[in-house]
Amino acid sequence: MKNELCLSGKLMESTGVNVSHCYQCGKCTAGCALAADMDYSPSYILRLLQTDDEKNYHRVLSSEAIWLCLSCENCLARCPNEVDIPKLMDYLRQKSREESCVNSQARPVVAFHNAFLDSVKYTGRLYEVGLILGFKIRTFRLVQDLKVVPSMLLKGKLNLLPESIKSRKKIQRIFSKTIDNTK
Repeated sequence: MKNELCLSGKLMESTGVNVSHCYQCGKCTAGCALAADMDYSPSYILRLLQTDDEKNYHRVLSSEAIWLCLSCENCLARCPNEVDIPKLMDYLRQKSREESCVNSQARPVVAFHNAFLDSVKYTGRLYEVGLILGFKIRTFRLVQDLKVVPSMLLKGKLNLLPESIKSRKKIQRIFSKTIDNTK
């Protein structure tokens, strides 16, 4: 019979990241370009996860910080114990969506994330016009940046028609095995 895992054990099992390896040196936060804009710094997020407290776990899942992380891996490069915070942030974002506790300040980030994934899912590549339209429809920011469109079209920066890969079914299979199953 398998023992019930604590939160940090579940994180380790799901991501391979051992949050107990963090000894709160703060190098991740010092190197994070967005730490000043986050509600919780990277080192504080790790500390909250180390407590194995369900309330702290929910605080992390409903934080804006997990959505602001750029996954630039600067924190990982600076960490003396190689705690993979970007990998952890990806997992936390997924869990935040699954548990419907996305921070309201992060909704534009989530809208962009969804628009980006939809673009890749249906064409196999990034289709900028589709990404922009998907984002604008999701956020109701319909006229924002509208005056730059004509010059971008004239300069060939935006293609009106999407470019597609040969085997879109392979991409759709990948999505059905991963992202579609997490909803």
